[in-house]
Amino acid sequence: MTTPITPADVRAYLLGLQERICSTVGAEDGKSFIHDAWQRPAGGRLEGEGITRLVEEGHLLERGGCAFSHVRGPALPPSATQHRPELAGAPFEAMGVSLVFHPRNPYVPTVHMNVRMISAKNPAGETVAWFGGGMDLTPYYGFEEDAVHFHQVCRDALAPFGADLYPRFKAWCDEYFFLKHRNEPRGVGGIFFDDFSELGLEGSFAMLRAVGDAFLETWLPIAKKRRDTPYGEREREFQAFRRGRYVEFNLVWDRGTLFGLQSGGRTESILMSMPPLARWGYQWAPEAGSAEARLYSDFLRPRDWAHGG
Repeated sequence: MTTPITPADVRAYLLGLQERICSTVGAEDGKSFIHDAWQRPAGGRLEGEGITRLVEEGHLLERGGCAFSHVRGPALPPSATQHRPELAGAPFEAMGVSLVFHPRNPYVPTVHMNVRMISAKNPAGETVAWFGGGMDLTPYYGFEEDAVHFHQVCRDALAPFGADLYPRFKAWCDEYFFLKHRNEPRGVGGIFFDDFSELGLEGSFAMLRAVGDAFLETWLPIAKKRRDTPYGEREREFQAFRRGRYVEFNLVWDRGTLFGLQSGGRTESILMSMPPLARWGYQWAPEAGSAEARLYSDFLRPRDWAHGG
């Protein structure tokens, strides 16, 4: 007989995941992540604690954040109940790890990953728990082999839990990480899932762990391969322009950002996903036939990357 999964089990896994990622990437960068522990005392709008890990002006990462949070609140915010209206206003508990790495070299893609669990009391007083998360890749200069590698690792991580999960989560990611006001994908996608509990608590948590454990294998080999590629001011300007699109998505469309801000979360940790530098250009468009134009024509559109693109 298996022991039921508890919130303590999920918390222990998430803290371990954060430590593994930060120690591995910090060693690759050559600059360690700072460790900023915080706490919100009971009695406020939101109570709980967390650890924000951050590196700025590193060798590999110009800015990278990886945050753990575990919070409790009296009422779920609207961003968390759009698919579960019966839980609107219910007391809740949420914990997760979320990261965004903005590399210095424009040939290294930005990457995002998060894994989380939310639990709440339904009208009958029963605890309901579900999981969410995923990861996606945002290149500035596209390489087919990098996108293929990223998606194949995601696919293989999900394979033990059902052949249907990767195509479902890949399509969900393409739909979710889309700037509707620009009619433009954010990047080459990856996987995304939310409100997930269909494998039961134990099975769904096992799937969450598989996603979290796969992260370093998805992105780090790409970063190692591209980090020493020569670049100049042109590439840095384009990187800053594309980072502006990243900012637009996170502030306008991202449910995780909205959840954190609506629930009274720690603003500095929520907005650690912002790049250190970004720019906007009025009606700017890349030069026809350029490497920058190729990002739009060849990469910023849904493709079957797991099967070679």
